[in-house]
Order: sequence, then C-alpha cells, then structure tokens
Amino acid sequence: MLLKDKSLNLKQFSLILFSLLFLVACHSRIPPEALKLDSESLQKRQLQTRVFQTNDEAKVLAACSALLQDLGFNIEESESELGVIVGSKDRSAVSAGKVVGSLLLGVLTGVYVPWDKNQKMRTCVVTKPSGEEKKNIAVRVTFQRIVWNTQNQITIREGLTDPEMYKEFFDKLSKSLFLEANEAF
Repeated sequence: MLLKDKSLNLKQFSLILFSLLFLVACHSRIPPEALKLDSESLQKRQLQTRVFQTNDEAKVLAACSALLQDLGFNIEESESELGVIVGSKDRSAVSAGKVVGSLLLGVLTGVYVPWDKNQKMRTCVVTKPSGEEKKNIAVRVTFQRIVWNTQNQITIREGLTDPEMYKEFFDKLSKSLFLEANEAF
C-alpha cells in the first residue's frame, strides 16, 4: 500500500510540475518589435516579386517551371494548387584565386587549408492571385546557395540578392508569358 501511495504522489507531483511549466511558458510575451518588418525585408520582397496581368495561375506556374528548367534547375517539388515550385542545381564553387591562396597559405604554415569545392543553388517560386477581383498573378522567386569546401563542410549559406539575377528571371518570364499569350493568334 505504501508503494502505491508514493507512485500516486509522484504522478500528482509530475502533473503539478507540468502544469506550472505550461503556465509559465504561456505567460511569456512576444515583443511587438519582433513582428515588424524592417525596410531591408520590404526591399527584398520588392526585388523578388512581380505582378503579371493574367488570371491564369496555371499558365504562370507552367512558364515558371519551364524557365527554371531552361536555367538548369531540376524541379524537386511542385504543387500547383498551392502555387509553389522548388528547384535546385549543383555547380562548382572552385575559384582559382581561392585555391592558389589556400595552397600558398598551406605551404607557408604547413597546415592544410580547405577551399570551396561545390555549391547547391536552390530556388522557390510562389504564385498567388492579387489585385482587384484577383485578376492578376503575383510571382515571388527567391534564390539561395549552400557552399561546401574540400572537407565537405558548409562554408556559406546565403540568400542571393543580386538585383540583376532577379531582373533577368522576371524579364525572361515576361517574354515567356507574352509569347504564350500571343501564340493563339
């Protein structure tokens, strides 16, 4: 009987402790500034987003998919009902200058100095109806890269924000959508 009472007390104690921890966790507040976007976030979003005057989201997604494949990306995921396409491509990250610098530093110090070897470029395209009466399609594309060195360690993980890259993507997408729209004529 004594053991039974102790196990009951342990269960009660555990329940009370869990309840107190839950209440403490629920009481913490998120600071209001944590949910505010800074001006840099807005600039990035403007760089990554364009609105096209069409209401055919399926055609926009198909054009985005074809464009990404033309740019060398392999489509990894595609969900047309959600308006999402995810792709990637593997590329070399070897830079002659970095290799020479690593080798020279290695010779001078007697220590092997790794250099960047390969990279994976990733992209994500998200579309959604926008504007009055949802007659336009907003397209947002993001590009990222992950770089590994000769010891298979990640040396760089970054979002790419080169305005020229985004301009080129949207120029090609605009041409593709224009040609597709005028193909019927």
